[in-house]
Amino acid sequence: MRYADVILPVPFETFTYAVPPQMEEHVGEGFRVLVELGKTKHYVGVVLRVHTTPPQGVSLVKPVLEVLDDERSVTPQQLRFWQWIAAYYLSPLGDVYKAAMPGSMKKETKLAKRQRQTKNGKIQSSYAATGLSQFSPAQQQAYDEILSSWRETDVTLLHGVTSSGKTEIYIHLIREMLAQGRQVLYLLPEIALTTQITERLHRVFGDAMMVYHSKFTDRQREEVYRNLLSTSKAFLILGVRSSVFLPFNNLGLVIVDEEHETSYKQQEPAPRYHARSAAIMLARQHGAKVLLGTATPSMETLHLARQGRYGYVRLTQRFADMQLPDIEVVDIARLKFQKRMKGAFSQRLIDEIAAALERGEQVILFQNRRGFSSFVQCRQCGWVPRCEHCDVSLTYHKRTHALSCHYCGATYVLPERCPQCGEVLKMVGTGTERIEEQVQKFFPEARIARMDLDTATTRSTYEQIIGDFAAGQTDILIGTQMVTKGLDFDRVSVVGILDADTMLNQPDFRAYERTFHVLMQVAGRAGRKGRRGKVILQTRSADSPVVQHVVENDFDAMYAEQMEERTIFHYPPQNRLIYIYLRHRDADLLNHVAEDYAAALRKHFSDQLLGPDRPPVSRISSFHIRKMILKVPLTASVTQVRQCLLAVQQQMMQRPLCTNLNIYYDVDPM
Repeated sequence: MRYADVILPVPFETFTYAVPPQMEEHVGEGFRVLVELGKTKHYVGVVLRVHTTPPQGVSLVKPVLEVLDDERSVTPQQLRFWQWIAAYYLSPLGDVYKAAMPGSMKKETKLAKRQRQTKNGKIQSSYAATGLSQFSPAQQQAYDEILSSWRETDVTLLHGVTSSGKTEIYIHLIREMLAQGRQVLYLLPEIALTTQITERLHRVFGDAMMVYHSKFTDRQREEVYRNLLSTSKAFLILGVRSSVFLPFNNLGLVIVDEEHETSYKQQEPAPRYHARSAAIMLARQHGAKVLLGTATPSMETLHLARQGRYGYVRLTQRFADMQLPDIEVVDIARLKFQKRMKGAFSQRLIDEIAAALERGEQVILFQNRRGFSSFVQCRQCGWVPRCEHCDVSLTYHKRTHALSCHYCGATYVLPERCPQCGEVLKMVGTGTERIEEQVQKFFPEARIARMDLDTATTRSTYEQIIGDFAAGQTDILIGTQMVTKGLDFDRVSVVGILDADTMLNQPDFRAYERTFHVLMQVAGRAGRKGRRGKVILQTRSADSPVVQHVVENDFDAMYAEQMEERTIFHYPPQNRLIYIYLRHRDADLLNHVAEDYAAALRKHFSDQLLGPDRPPVSRISSFHIRKMILKVPLTASVTQVRQCLLAVQQQMMQRPLCTNLNIYYDVDPM
């Protein structure tokens, strides 16, 4: 009798099924099969392996019901990659499968034959070698250094200031790789960025390029997936983090653009993988090269580059000798005290916006908070409305005239008066919606657009907002971090950073680094072509070292300061971190179990374990949360750490109290 270990889209490893004799020739590694789980549920699973060993302690092994593929849907290399993701990020293999496959390929109903056929007729391998620009001397030198570094190491960091021409270097490298008949994966951190770069790359590579991201329909993603599965021809795939799961057959190069971006880290649901690390492992499995590009490298990447483990190439000048923007700091703490602020705007910023509009130029305003106001508060007793299901205050959205929880999505009616004392409520804090209202009052003739999670809800709205701004149909673009990430607009001469302190004051050891990254990236949107740009940086912390480093564009000083601090406190890149979360509906039971769990882990990790503590948001969707931090020395065995954590978890889950306890991990958290 033959058996198949099958991966199902549920948070477990594999389930073993019997292979009926009539199916033995058709069931193999990577094939999709229809199986039954429990008494009534049917799932589409992927066969991990076929063997002759019956499962232990099971009297009846359910059979495979149907084979859904004529050819495998998952390659052996993909399965190895899935297993690495599951092992490294301490995530069940079933969760990796859920993330990796297009939804239409996991449907429980029988798939029609025509849906399973690949569209080989549409696959083309030719591309137009047009749209290429000549290198500047600095670009040519960087290009040559990248090729040279790849003779020593497979991973290279390209550290180039904003508008230094990194994308043109990427294009030349892609062209060379496609000419060799190899496939290329070009990763971007945000769907919004694919809008601009797609048109530019399509002019060069034509039908040899495919785009893949989560805003596509299931059918569109399946078409890209199956096209790649059926060919080893040269292709360029442009996509976001989920693109690492595509079935590459002949991968030669992976480009991770804006490699520092936190958007590369999957937060919810599991697997909580980092696409940059996953891409490096993917390339290693395929024998491919990796280029990490950014103007503001992450501490971890730069540390590895300076150790010599990655190649390191630097571009310090903007293309065509364009000057970096002039950054002017405005101390809004002093202006607020003097009552000289106009809403969220200093007079200096208003004047610069007015001058830019007079010249027919464009403006970007960055506010790292969406909604109208951060929260609502009673003027008399201080009451603040909070979410019933989460331990957070509610954000007011004026467009819907409702209070919203940004964690579980619940919405509430805004009370007319305080329910405790009957006094009037006031709006506290400023979001992008409020900024938009103020800008409309200051500049009633200006054409204004807002880009945040409330306005850019679909792929088409993303493209519409960006397209209108690029075409000059919008004068002022207001946005959250979406506007900081690699967008390239010719006419932008002024960038306003309305409140730099909202990022700097986060309770996170990365707050300083992230603030520097975001401020430098958003400042880089100014003056990318033509005249030198102007950045007005409003802050209550004008004397903060990070503000000074941004003004001076002094990345090295920021890096040195942070490395010294992180060495003292054993934070990355000097150590690895694993966050351990416990979640339960009963807070008292959770406290008890968390203390026991921590005591069991300390027998193995001693003072490397911190906690358990309440995270900043300690209840989400009615589940209470406790958190532990494990600081793992770089010399420690990853395999042994993983085995120890899972062994202690298994012991805990056998206790009757832990029946409904959820334990999960965030490896290399951001």
